[in-house]
Amino acid sequence: MALTKTDTQILTLLQQDARMTNQELADQIGMSSSPCWRKVRKLEDDEIIQGYRAVLDRKKIGLGVMVFVRVTIDSHSEAEARKFEQEVTALENVVACYSIGGDADFLIQVVSHDLDSYAEFAMSVIRRLPGIKEMQSMFVLKEIKPFASLPVGTATSV
Repeated sequence: MALTKTDTQILTLLQQDARMTNQELADQIGMSSSPCWRKVRKLEDDEIIQGYRAVLDRKKIGLGVMVFVRVTIDSHSEAEARKFEQEVTALENVVACYSIGGDADFLIQVVSHDLDSYAEFAMSVIRRLPGIKEMQSMFVLKEIKPFASLPVGTATSV
């Protein structure tokens, strides 16, 4: 499905402020309320818009440490990878996990209260995940550009 210019405007604006009313959105893109609502509904039905969330300041809620963990697993069988994925998905402190190419198999993003609580989590939880061969923790010292939105203006099609 190719995105129209209006779709791109809607997606950009909703990523900036998902709480804006349909009328505010329609006004900003220069269309009437009903067609704007139908376009948003279609983007939701097509699962381009997958939900709406609040963006939190992790430090203000007590999660002062962010770590990226490169993980290599022993076996590359589909069953082993799927088991690892299921277990890591259930971990509350893991906020993102990606299967990657290169010299590791997975990249896990973890948040924790402090270094001591991360060390405990790493040694008693991550290290115990099925099939772990090797893990390397990379600590975030400063967030330069945290994820805020996808660059829908550069997308050519979905």
